[in-house]
Amino acid sequence: MARRVEGKAAIVVGGGQTPGQTIGNGRATAVLLAREGARVCVVDRDRASARATVDMIEGEGGQAWAFEADITNEDAAARLMAAALERFGRLDILHNNVGASLALGDAPATELTEAAFQRSFDVNLKGMWLACKHALPALRAAGGSIVNISSMAALNAYPLVGYKTMKAAVVALTENLAAHNAAHGVRANAILPGLMNTPMAIESRVAKGTAREEVIASRDRRVPLRRRMGTGWDVAYAALYLHSDEAAFVTGVALIVDGGESVSWGS
Repeated sequence: MARRVEGKAAIVVGGGQTPGQTIGNGRATAVLLAREGARVCVVDRDRASARATVDMIEGEGGQAWAFEADITNEDAAARLMAAALERFGRLDILHNNVGASLALGDAPATELTEAAFQRSFDVNLKGMWLACKHALPALRAAGGSIVNISSMAALNAYPLVGYKTMKAAVVALTENLAAHNAAHGVRANAILPGLMNTPMAIESRVAKGTAREEVIASRDRRVPLRRRMGTGWDVAYAALYLHSDEAAFVTGVALIVDGGESVSWGS
């Protein structure tokens, strides 16, 4: 069976990860796209973290390179796309994985500071728009694919204002991109992960003083499917499908990957 993204040129923004005991969504996606034949530009504001992902890919015989960028800065977004085109000669896949909540100081409405709200806007939404803005000319030329990582926080009663608001806006951004780039052959889809055992989700809660075992157990209990959280690989496989030619007629979709939690609310 042919590899599913063979020969495609991919950018994974947020392809490093928060330090932790498990693999994050972005790193897992970068590794899986490379396993399936893509050449991958791994982007992160932490070059060492991006390089660690590249080392994993190259250790498996894949092709990847690390690029350091703060994607919330437009000059950095423009430099990234120029460098990727110089390296690859084309762009087929843009995968936007950057996002954070507690680490940005997110809080309920009455406690959230203006600075923390701005940080949430910049990291969770503005950076995705900037990446798309500067990637679209190349994606239109190739008939490429965009996947933006939102969150089930966009749909559920998530208590923190910044993350919920921005992740809901990511879905709207994705729908806009899908509608207005379909004529150019560009597909744009979003993934809404539920409760995931990833460093971003777990480490920030552990850092606030909750025992790791308690954090994991409390989250596992909320997931109907096998009573365990998903992993970065679950998000990565959903992304692989959306970026592959198997999803050639799929655009504007907000794909829920949550182990059945959303269909079980209130049950």
